Amino acid sequence: MKAGYATSEQDTQTRFRISFAEAEARIAAASTFAELIDTTGVGITRKATFVDVRLAYRTLAKIVHPDTAGPALWASATRAFAKLGALYAECDDRVITPKQHSRKAQQHYSTGRRQTARDRVRGGPDPVAHPKPWSRFDRRFAEGDVADLFEEGESLLKVPRDPADSDLMVVEAAALRRLRRHGRPDFQAYAPRLLDSFIHVDGDHHRRTVNVLMRQRGFRDLAVPGGLDPADLIWIWRRLLAGLGWAHHAGIVHGAVFEEHVLVDRRQRGLVLIDWCYAAPVGGRPKALIAKREAQYPPEVPAGRPVTPATDIHLATGLITRLFGPDMPHPLRRFADGCLYDAPRMRPQNAWHLLAELDELVPPRYRI
Repeated sequence: MKAGYATSEQDTQTRFRISFAEAEARIAAASTFAELIDTTGVGITRKATFVDVRLAYRTLAKIVHPDTAGPALWASATRAFAKLGALYAECDDRVITPKQHSRKAQQHYSTGRRQTARDRVRGGPDPVAHPKPWSRFDRRFAEGDVADLFEEGESLLKVPRDPADSDLMVVEAAALRRLRRHGRPDFQAYAPRLLDSFIHVDGDHHRRTVNVLMRQRGFRDLAVPGGLDPADLIWIWRRLLAGLGWAHHAGIVHGAVFEEHVLVDRRQRGLVLIDWCYAAPVGGRPKALIAKREAQYPPEVPAGRPVTPATDIHLATGLITRLFGPDMPHPLRRFADGCLYDAPRMRPQNAWHLLAELDELVPPRYRI
């Protein structure tokens, strides 16, 4: 991993065929992504529809991105960028897809989480019932928030305890597919590999969506106390920002960067972000939050507002702050405080930029 190797896109509005104001107005008026495709404004052709959609999205995203628009247009750019992401997600049948209407938040008492069913996932065709028997899930490896993990060779089967939580498994599968498809290939180690996703029907006719994930041998989660010194926390922080920046550039917000969702290998200085079932597209809304962690979320998540890269930056910074505890060096504490504002617009917006700034604070020997 090269620290800060991915720099911001330096495109300016003068390079685009339409201005920020025109792009913002077009996005505000659109009800579908197809309405945004315009041969004279966006600079694409209709000869290859799939390519046109991606090109149109990327072009418009550059124009209305808050970093490109500048501080004076930050609020309107954020709204336009969020709606653009939602419209694009709706036209891609393999990504997290916001519903056309929202539902009232509901409590899932069996899982202890508060869930807002505002987003839905389409993962391509519905998976079919798997023919293998339930006895396939008799070697429990670990217990997660809503699912149990079962060993099967070099893979782990993730099975929701409550069939009602199957929608979260669908969210995770869609997020992992998008990361593989749209994320930089050299960053794929920051997320588990999805091997399969299928529906299992048990003897009581309960249907559960099961995700099959590549096993991460040699890793432990950060919820296990002890064994980490300040030098470890620095490289963990750096890799968190690198991995989150990768996800954000692929259009995904992790949404639950907590101790139990971060695996590390101290010997290899490796890190994997797991449990992508709380993910959402940039500008979307997560389907669920973890009830026991509610106080540690940034305000926009419990309030049901759209999530952005600033959401993950707040979560990751809170995690590192908890791991350091009272011994966190003062310069790092001040750095962290700047990432923990309640208002998302006050926080850093780009994890890779933040990584470069962090590297300016730490000695060179820690930048590995």
